[in-house]
Amino acid sequence: MNGLFNLFLDNLSPVLLIAGSGYVLGRRFQINPRTFSQVLFYFFSPCLVFNSLAKSQLSDSEFFSVVGFAVAVTFLVGLLAWGIGFTLRFERHLLAAVMITSMFDNAGNLGLPITLFAFGEPALARASLIFVINATLTNTVGVVIVSTGKSGLRRAVLGLFKMPAIYALIFGVLFSRQGWRLPLFLDRGVSMAANATIPCMLVLLGVQLQRARWTGHKWALTTATTLRLLAAPVIAAGLSVLFELQGPERQASILEASMPSAVLCTILATEFDVEPAFVTSVVFVTTILSPLTITPLLSYLRG
Repeated sequence: MNGLFNLFLDNLSPVLLIAGSGYVLGRRFQINPRTFSQVLFYFFSPCLVFNSLAKSQLSDSEFFSVVGFAVAVTFLVGLLAWGIGFTLRFERHLLAAVMITSMFDNAGNLGLPITLFAFGEPALARASLIFVINATLTNTVGVVIVSTGKSGLRRAVLGLFKMPAIYALIFGVLFSRQGWRLPLFLDRGVSMAANATIPCMLVLLGVQLQRARWTGHKWALTTATTLRLLAAPVIAAGLSVLFELQGPERQASILEASMPSAVLCTILATEFDVEPAFVTSVVFVTTILSPLTITPLLSYLRG
């Protein structure tokens, strides 16, 4: 028990403290998270992705294994969510909301700092790759799901070209493969921005969570929470064997797949008017409960 408490204290409590400060600040000063989110999306996050990947030592086989793993986890959880929702006869909009909150996790705001604290820089590079893949799937597959197929695919694909993290991924991998380095002044600037990304993400998470409201739909909430916090880690552990993931890539992959529901889901739900209050409540509940599942998971991954 002391071991689990120390894992929580060392790896999760710093994350929760910073996110909690964002929650308090957001409530006290009525901070609008949109501007904060845009700065992170267009500047800080791409710097983190590029910096992590450009200085990593990912082999081609490892790169494709991690990508394949991330895609497989997302679709298997989504299939399970659809099956349960169909069986319980959720309405179409509610089923879409359950699917996106089950499939897409908070690989950025929570996944990156917890991975860094628990397993260090080598795992962070793999987690950054999963973060980009997750964001790409959310902005493509997620858009198709919430738009119920009405012109969703074209809009989603075009939206990819507006995602700076995609270009950061491409250039980060290219720099890593070619052994290139930025000029010192640029490298220091990008590194400073990358180092600021994670705490800024956590503050933003707290600001966004203070807007959560309870809306009922207890069976839907139970389904999404169970799939995201319990089923996803089990599926991820099984797929890590199938994809032959080892060491930091295995630790980062399973941990990232086990994060609570993505805050980005609330943006999609609001944009397409798909149960936005319910989606926000799922994000809040899974985030609050996540230490209960992530702490023992850290112990398992360290074993």
